[in-house]
Amino acid sequence: MFGPFRATSPLSGGLLWKIPFRLSQPQKARQRKRLRAVDTVIAVVDSALRKQGSSLKEVERWKAEMPSEEEMRPKDKYTVFDRKEKRYRKGIHKVPKWTRVSQRINPPGF
Repeated sequence: MFGPFRATSPLSGGLLWKIPFRLSQPQKARQRKRLRAVDTVIAVVDSALRKQGSSLKEVERWKAEMPSEEEMRPKDKYTVFDRKEKRYRKGIHKVPKWTRVSQRINPPGF
């Protein structure tokens, strides 16, 4: 049918998950804020355990392995390694549950 009320093609109609190519500036700001919040929680738990004279191996391992938000490069803050991608990196916003899972470590050289 022709005219203003013509039927749409199946490819352009229906439910589409439209994920933009890049993170927007507010998304990047929220990502940095989330990273800093996790760093703050780790610091508070570590200081509280130190006051009691004890420590947890999980907290010590986190501090040894995971970089803080200030130590991370922007490339690592906003992208993650993906072996199926052309340049082995994809935007962190394309990872399922990217706001709840920590993605701080990538393979060396990528």
